[in-house]
Amino acid sequence: MNRPPMTIGSPAGAEAMTKAALKGRSLWDDARRRLFRNKAAVFSMIVLAVLVGAAIFGPELTPHRYDTINREDVWAKPFTGTYLFGTESLGRDLFARTLIGLRVSLAVGIVATLVSLVIGVLWGATAGFVGGRTDELMMRIVDVLYSLPFIFFVILLMVTFGRSFILIFAAIGAVEWLTMARIVRGQTLSLKQKEFVEAARAAGMSDGAIVRKHIVPNLLGPVVVYVTLTIPTIILAESFLSFLGLGIQEPLTSLGTLISRGAQNMEIAPWELIFPSLTMVLTLLCFNFLGDGLRDAIDPKDR
Repeated sequence: MNRPPMTIGSPAGAEAMTKAALKGRSLWDDARRRLFRNKAAVFSMIVLAVLVGAAIFGPELTPHRYDTINREDVWAKPFTGTYLFGTESLGRDLFARTLIGLRVSLAVGIVATLVSLVIGVLWGATAGFVGGRTDELMMRIVDVLYSLPFIFFVILLMVTFGRSFILIFAAIGAVEWLTMARIVRGQTLSLKQKEFVEAARAAGMSDGAIVRKHIVPNLLGPVVVYVTLTIPTIILAESFLSFLGLGIQEPLTSLGTLISRGAQNMEIAPWELIFPSLTMVLTLLCFNFLGDGLRDAIDPKDR
């Protein structure tokens, strides 16, 4: 006895499923599924979203402004009245200052990382794929810039263009792209010798198409991991500059500046060091866990 073929849902739904099965899953679809199966990465994304939201909207919603001086509430302890994190040596609300410091640190870290990402990927991929004398010249320029001390380069920019908030982005981003360029160049040199690249050349694919469809997708793993490590590095670099008096200036602040001031007053007001430090540690850990999750999700070798 012949049975009719089984159908799942409507004919339109069955046809859509058939097309999806024939089409297969793209790299991005597969990466997204793998990423959302990583509980640590998902939890880190949620925490980072909360931190970013707090940094954007929090300073405007706190009962005290971050730059308001209250002489009568100097070094108030945490959870005293309307002061959630207490106050510091000038009576300013530490909770509001931690939120504004988180905003500044994230802005510096993300914007400077994007600057280094764009410059570094373009520079490294071009040098590695073109090769020859072009590669030699471009990487010698990187070596010369590497020989300049970071702090000397920043001071030179400060003296030439004056001290400004935007200049911090330019100064840090103009230095951090060097390592990115070296990483991308090394990966590109390795990838362009692979069989799938030779097969693409034999099929008549142009160099631009090879870079776009084969080189760049296989560079995403190392680049994403390095980006998640670059953001904390830049946050710490900005903290170092602020400690030397070359970074964020009062009354504006950053997490690094708050930690520096808290370390000076830790015996009198330990909360002035504890809360900004915990905020920075939580932020850096989330970026690291997210970077590991993205690396595992994007790396084609793990598919």
